[in-house]
Amino acid sequence: MEENLQNLIANVGFPIALSMYLLVRIEGKLTKLTDSISELSKNIGAVSK
Repeated sequence: MEENLQNLIANVGFPIALSMYLLVRIEGKLTKLTDSISELSKNIGAVSK
């Protein structure tokens, strides 16, 4: 039973950790992208007036 649990953690733990790391990194980039798009929309609105 312990061996099965250790294998499960070894096989599944790394992909879970990697996924969490990538999700955290992508979240920050998505936030910056959202802010940039909002600023661009404001600038386009100001130019078109």
